[in-house]
Amino acid sequence: MQERKKIVVLDGFTVNSDDLSWDELGALGDLTVYDRTSQTDEREVIARIGDAELVYTKKVPIMKNIIDACPSVKFINMLATGYNIIDVVYAKEKGIPVANIPTYGSAAVSQYAIALMLEACLHIGHHSETVHAGKWENNIDWCYWDYPLIELDGKTLGILGLGKIGTRTAATAGALGMKVLAYDPYPTNAGRAVADYVDFETLLTSSDVIAVHMLLNPFSKGLINKSNIEKMKDGVIIVNNSRGQIVVEQDLADALNSGKVAVAAVDVVSSEPITKDNPLLKAKNCIITPHISWASKECRQRIIDCAVANAKAYITGECINIVNK
Repeated sequence: MQERKKIVVLDGFTVNSDDLSWDELGALGDLTVYDRTSQTDEREVIARIGDAELVYTKKVPIMKNIIDACPSVKFINMLATGYNIIDVVYAKEKGIPVANIPTYGSAAVSQYAIALMLEACLHIGHHSETVHAGKWENNIDWCYWDYPLIELDGKTLGILGLGKIGTRTAATAGALGMKVLAYDPYPTNAGRAVADYVDFETLLTSSDVIAVHMLLNPFSKGLINKSNIEKMKDGVIIVNNSRGQIVVEQDLADALNSGKVAVAAVDVVSSEPITKDNPLLKAKNCIITPHISWASKECRQRIIDCAVANAKAYITGECINIVNK
């Protein structure tokens, strides 16, 4: 009988906080799931991997030192799409395939971007809080609003990055009556069906709302900065639920405090969890949520389903979702 493979999940809690099941993955071998593992203590990571052959990680880095210290590892799987926390080049040198979980959250992340945009325009959460605090019952008029309420019909949305998520956002914005512009170095027919491709400068100067749906790369890192914000319309709204490092946070905070940017709504920041010295925490009109665009139950189930499919493919010698072929 073939020996059962050892499988370890280093940080499974955010994917499955006891509302889903790892049973299908466990059926493929001897499975150990840790809710959390240190992202900085390599000794803990090495000890928990032990002699496992298949390793799953969400945020725990697996770099050269860990790969060398864990010779039993033959397969590494990110429980996400991005794989920058894994030394994929060295893993390939060692003959270790690295897999990811692609396109599990396009619908949810796009939906969340629209929700952030609507919240920035309508401040629904704020007004609900004031009603519960007694402001409406004690108001001399029959209604009130504490922020300007913005109608999106006829406004222009500029999308930075028109991949699968950006394309879905564009389609929804079009249904709201918005004109949609997009900047992406790789235009597609799907993109052309829902947006007008323009150059970067045109998008900055023409958009009432700018939504970021870019991957983090040398071009996009720090792209929302003082110089580029100055090119935007006065009173622009900025939405980012892509990558926090795309925004120079002090520059955005300064623009919010000056009124150049009317509202920013972000689900990501440069260092997560957010640190108390992040300038966006004290900036005016800044909505911040804790990186939960991806976290619907449906999305998390798809992550587990794909993790199982990747493990089955590895065990049977197939090639699926491998990022370091």
